[in-house]
Amino acid sequence: MNESLFTLLFLPISLGIIMFGLGLSLTFDDFKRVIKYPKAVVVALTCQMFLLPAICFFLTKVFKLEPALAVGMMLLAASPGGATSNLYSYLAKGDVALNISLTAINSVLSIFILPLIVNLSLNHFMDSGQYVPLQFKKVIEVFAIMLLPVSIGMLVNKLLPGFSVKIHKLVKVVSVLVLIIIIVAILIKENEVLSSNFKNLGLPLLIFNLFSILLGYFIPRLMRIEKKQSISISMEIGIHNGTLAIYVALSVLHNAAMSIPPAIYSILMFFTAALFGYWINRKTNR
Repeated sequence: MNESLFTLLFLPISLGIIMFGLGLSLTFDDFKRVIKYPKAVVVALTCQMFLLPAICFFLTKVFKLEPALAVGMMLLAASPGGATSNLYSYLAKGDVALNISLTAINSVLSIFILPLIVNLSLNHFMDSGQYVPLQFKKVIEVFAIMLLPVSIGMLVNKLLPGFSVKIHKLVKVVSVLVLIIIIVAILIKENEVLSSNFKNLGLPLLIFNLFSILLGYFIPRLMRIEKKQSISISMEIGIHNGTLAIYVALSVLHNAAMSIPPAIYSILMFFTAALFGYWINRKTNR
């Protein structure tokens, strides 16, 4: 696939499809649910927006990652929860309603958090002249591509609920397929960078993923948040919107190496989240 066609057309369309699918599962009541679960929401957002970037930054230093890969990891840490976290929350017997609300709120707040963390990371890891700061205009463009499809999906869900239910499963399948295509395309294109850095990159990404999932569960439990809600927070924090991170790396920052960490993480997170869901329910059923 032609590189410019991939970044200018395929990636935005893919992100739009995924976010449209998220919108089909949302209602305005999902945003109001913050009032019902204030403690759970505050704990989840604190972990997502402060704890995860701090852990990720620590890992980039410990493993001495190349600057572009380090920024890619921070970009991943700054990205909101992925739409598939709702499915995993359901399979793990979590509070799906809370999970949907967290995904919606995270997606909105990331408009401000993501550019802040990315620009700080670029400034810290990259030498001057090696990068162009993430401009606010570009941020607006990215989130227009992300939030407009969500809004359309919500509108379809409200006006045509029967149709919304029918196409939701299809959109989920298409979303997974386009994510797989994106990941494979990046891994093939950046094979040389990947092969030379996989030993250094694979382990920190796995550690970051496990920390995300486990801290997302045990910190809420320590805060006396009920188990179902803790499972939902874990899935929300552990499953990131990898497509968004990849899109920002390729189409906004124009740095393919930065897209490698979210691409690899997007593979890892589905297996670790499934194993966690199996383990937590097996533990309960004993």
